[in-house]
Amino acid sequence: MKFVLEKLKGDRVIWIVVIILSMISMAAVYTSISSLAYKYHGGNTEYYFMKHGFLILLGLGLMYIAHLAPYRLYSRIAQLAIYVTIPLLVFTLFSGTNLNSASRWLTLPVINLSFQTSDMAKLALIMYLARILSKNQHQITDFKKGFVMIITPILLTVLLIFPANFSTAAVLFATSFVIMFIGGIQMRHLAILVASLLVGVLLLFAVAKVAPNVLPRAGTWISRVESFLNKDDASGNFQANQAKIAIATGHTFGKMPGNSEQKNFLPHPYSDFIYAIIIEEYGAVGGIVVLFLYMTLLYRSVRIATKSPGTFGTFLSIGLAFSLVFQAMINMGVAVNLLPVTGQPLPLISMGGTSLWFTSISIGIILSVSRQGEELESENNDTSTKNVSYATS
Repeated sequence: MKFVLEKLKGDRVIWIVVIILSMISMAAVYTSISSLAYKYHGGNTEYYFMKHGFLILLGLGLMYIAHLAPYRLYSRIAQLAIYVTIPLLVFTLFSGTNLNSASRWLTLPVINLSFQTSDMAKLALIMYLARILSKNQHQITDFKKGFVMIITPILLTVLLIFPANFSTAAVLFATSFVIMFIGGIQMRHLAILVASLLVGVLLLFAVAKVAPNVLPRAGTWISRVESFLNKDDASGNFQANQAKIAIATGHTFGKMPGNSEQKNFLPHPYSDFIYAIIIEEYGAVGGIVVLFLYMTLLYRSVRIATKSPGTFGTFLSIGLAFSLVFQAMINMGVAVNLLPVTGQPLPLISMGGTSLWFTSISIGIILSVSRQGEELESENNDTSTKNVSYATS
């Protein structure tokens, strides 16, 4: 471990957190894929285990490459990424692969690779917001030149994701809100934005209640919220009930690895509800450890942001870290029945393909900011040492 960390640049604590989360992911995915393996591969769990291991290794490779690039390069990439992402979101919304009445996936025909364009959109939008906020600090309080210029790509991206994936749109908007708040957008502008969106969403759901064809997914969202709020309903939501059983039977130290029983009943125990399986097998202790790791990732990213040599790096680090950790909080909140059921995976732990890769690239970018901050600090220290030497000679 020490030899590997010596070859890596950037914040060593974040690298350690990533490695630990990857190890937890391998163990949790392996124990929770039995139903999937029996359904599609005759019980061959090694197939999914090896596939997931390959995806994690590739993700770590992408993270390593991303952290080597100068972080200011991502400011230029953001311009291209946002202009590519918007048309992809439009195409996915109307012609994407449909699953559960939602067009979230885009399938590349030649290599038969499917990915959620919203994963790409999250990364592209956060980079773009960091760019325009850092370049327009001198007029950030102006409504037209500051607020309108920044809110336009946010609303466009979020509204294109919203019809098929409400939770992802909400996470992305919350992340954008945090970046705008830190970036100096006036509070009255932010308050007007939040109030307008709340009214708009309520009106949209009211219309969808009367005319379900307007927003096909609205019925699913409403039923999940109603099921969550109706605590007296014994039937409740099947997924939430199975997750609660997994957590309740995990107690303090869990049933030990491989002994999960609810993996046979929970839908998607290897992705959306993997946190419940972790608590069932490793107990409350295991759940707290995972929570602590995400909090550590957020804390170290904030430290990186405060030491960033430029405002772009500050907004970039905080935005990407908040997006990942907020998504993790939602996944864990759903598993422990603090939030209605959504489809948010647990970053770096849930089984996945392109979502894991975009997460890895995001952390690699945070590490790039850290690496260049450390290099600049080292250069300043060397210069100070030389100046002291000249002064005393």
